Amino acid sequence: MNKQGHVLNALLLAVGLGYVLEPAGDLETFRTIAAVSVPVVLGALFPDVDTAFGKHRKTLHNLLTLAVFLAFPLYFDNLRWVWLGVLTHYVLDMLGSRRGVALFYPLSDREFGSPTGVTTDSRFANLVTLLVTALELAVAAFLVHVAPGLVQRVVEAIPYAQ
Repeated sequence: MNKQGHVLNALLLAVGLGYVLEPAGDLETFRTIAAVSVPVVLGALFPDVDTAFGKHRKTLHNLLTLAVFLAFPLYFDNLRWVWLGVLTHYVLDMLGSRRGVALFYPLSDREFGSPTGVTTDSRFANLVTLLVTALELAVAAFLVHVAPGLVQRVVEAIPYAQ
């Protein structure tokens, strides 16, 4: 996906998450949207910094980079959602584009993608972005409202979370 697609995905995701986390549609919903928007957009744009150096879709499109951002809530409370932007960037590149990403770089150059992807200049790129965003929001709603205990168990299994 291109920069426009990642920004569209991140903004729609932030609005959707505002309603998933605070479904009342009141002032608290809008506060949540505001709190989530900037870090998610920043996180969604960050992996493409590797176009300026290194190997695009490898250097900053891997699980090691995601792990660094997963630690952000420990040190930067105001950026606690930035990891989600990075993760959704990867999901969009894997499901929405033909090329995929090298999740295990630098150990492996193998790129993981999906046959559902389109080229970044395709006339269907925005449609695919919307579909991937809807899937991401469905997963978020499931984790928050249907299986909240699952998230808690995963968080408790992470060594730094205890």
